[in-house]
Amino acid sequence: MNRLAGTTSPYLLQHADNPVDWWPWGPEAFEEAKRRDVPVLLSVGYSACHWCHVMAHESFEDDATAALVNENFVAVKVDREERPDVDAVYMEAVQAATGQGGWPMTVFLTPDAAPFYFGTYFPPEPRHGMPSFPEVLEGVRDAWTGRREEVGEVADRIVKDLAGRSLAYGGDGVPGEEEFAQALLGLTREYDATRGGFGGAPKFPPSMVLEFLLRHHARTGSAGALQMAADTCEAMARGGIYDQLGGGFARYAVDRAWVVPHFEKMLYDNALLCRAYAHLWKATGSDLARRVALETADFLVRELRTPEGGFASALDADSDDGTGKHVEGAYYVWTPGQLAEVLGADDAALAATHYGVTEDGTFEHGSSVLQLPQEAGPADADRIASIAARLLAAREERPRPGRDDKVVAAWNGLAVAALAETGALFDRPDLVERATEAADLLVRVHMDEQARLTRTSKDGRAGTNAGVLEDYADVAEGFLALAAVTGEGAWLEFAGFLLDLVLDLFVAEGGALYDTAHDAEALIRRPQDPTDNATPSGWTAAAGALLSYAAQTGSEAHRAAAEGALGVVKALGPRAPRFIGWGLAVAEALLDGPREIAVVGAPGDEAFQELRRTALLATAPGAVLATGSPDSEEFPLLKDRPLVAGRPAAYVCRHFTCEAPVTDPAALRRAL
Repeated sequence: MNRLAGTTSPYLLQHADNPVDWWPWGPEAFEEAKRRDVPVLLSVGYSACHWCHVMAHESFEDDATAALVNENFVAVKVDREERPDVDAVYMEAVQAATGQGGWPMTVFLTPDAAPFYFGTYFPPEPRHGMPSFPEVLEGVRDAWTGRREEVGEVADRIVKDLAGRSLAYGGDGVPGEEEFAQALLGLTREYDATRGGFGGAPKFPPSMVLEFLLRHHARTGSAGALQMAADTCEAMARGGIYDQLGGGFARYAVDRAWVVPHFEKMLYDNALLCRAYAHLWKATGSDLARRVALETADFLVRELRTPEGGFASALDADSDDGTGKHVEGAYYVWTPGQLAEVLGADDAALAATHYGVTEDGTFEHGSSVLQLPQEAGPADADRIASIAARLLAAREERPRPGRDDKVVAAWNGLAVAALAETGALFDRPDLVERATEAADLLVRVHMDEQARLTRTSKDGRAGTNAGVLEDYADVAEGFLALAAVTGEGAWLEFAGFLLDLVLDLFVAEGGALYDTAHDAEALIRRPQDPTDNATPSGWTAAAGALLSYAAQTGSEAHRAAAEGALGVVKALGPRAPRFIGWGLAVAEALLDGPREIAVVGAPGDEAFQELRRTALLATAPGAVLATGSPDSEEFPLLKDRPLVAGRPAAYVCRHFTCEAPVTDPAALRRAL
């Protein structure tokens, strides 16, 4: 075993038995490179990454390749989910140098951590115009030994270029109607009116853009915004990207029509989409949106919940196909013959029609990914339900995909928010309980006495890597959602601790934000990325949490920080709306107020519960909710909010102005 055997990352542990003499990221590895006077081979990936597994099998498990690596390099393996800061810095260099990026990421560094040669996946032999990995290793070795001065010049130039990329966005004013109109126009131009979603293949679930569209519709009544959101959600839910038997979404579709997914299932995607479908249901009452939100929530709890109460990071794309060979999608796909084995001829024929399983197949080797291509509902719902249950039971007997069991703070914060809101909206207290248990784990294991966060944990044991901005922001977002749903002010207090640290540790002059704390490990550049990609950026997530906390507490400092951070949305929203979706959604909340709702009364009172339920159903963008008895000190919004004529009442404030309290749910509904 190599030095990765003592780590907690499931991804690093997958490489602990490699013949490559891997080191984890740390000063010791770079000191060893200086001692030996060799470059560092940095390999970055993650547990659910299909091509990471392929390169590991082809190259890192190969004795000859490993010998070439060990003789000429210090090899460092990084889990990008544990160290997003390291990943971000070197991915920026890869993209700048090659015009593209991805994982596995392969970067060669000087012993001072300066990059000088880049790539992603390299095959074991030359293929499709790519050099083989051994050829790359030999070429870098020869350059290091024979052209050291040239290598040093390249490394210095790259580091200087990266250092000059700091963003000045922030504090330039917040987005207004003009920016929203331009963003909506940009999205409309990129919208796929036939298949839903934006752009071409590969097609990713646009979770954060959906939230913007729903909030924009709620604020302005834009029918076009709602139509794009609703049609995209329906197309994804009917496509192969959605698991028609077990619920939950795959990472992305390789085609434009959502048919064939890249089968890995990520916690963050499913948390974000669960919440988006719940919000779509609030806007439209769609049965499909309700079903998918609940099925996705149940998937999260059933498949990703850890024994400690948190949520695991991901399920692999690959699994054993029954012959000992790991194949992408093996767990999920079906042939007509496999349907017949489980269901018998008649039900197999119905299942094939219902789920779009064909003789030719929609995937590889004649297999099909299950979809719902029929627009009409099934003629016999009970029969379809029986078929689905039998297929799911049969699938459970297949070898399961691997699970990355590490708990990532940020992604668990997203899951807490999704499960808390979904549970509250659909009267599923068990989901709220699961959200509370995950939040409790984050407090017990990930937060220290100063409220500093640790990025990851595994088996209830905190890792060694410091939390980054997205951890503080997304965990605070989860706590704020949980406070609104449970009426427990302790979660608001915990969110405040985290957001105070955001103000102290991450905010730059002029309102810009950094991804790492002021006192974090110094890399060749301090990472700073405001764009939303697979998840909200730390920058926009922080803006959202700061704004919600300010609305709950009246804190001017937190609101000012949120407004300063939204300057980047004013700059990027009109130009790149697909990549600043959460920032646009937060800006919608700011423009709407956001509304501050206080509902006072006795928790057991039916009239109080009806007002609370009406407030939870509000579609007003970013509305915050505090509930409790009039004398409660749990929430600042409840202060000086008496009952009205002895009856439970709701108070709604917006832009520093409060409306008269109401006791009638219909009146509250109109106000929201």
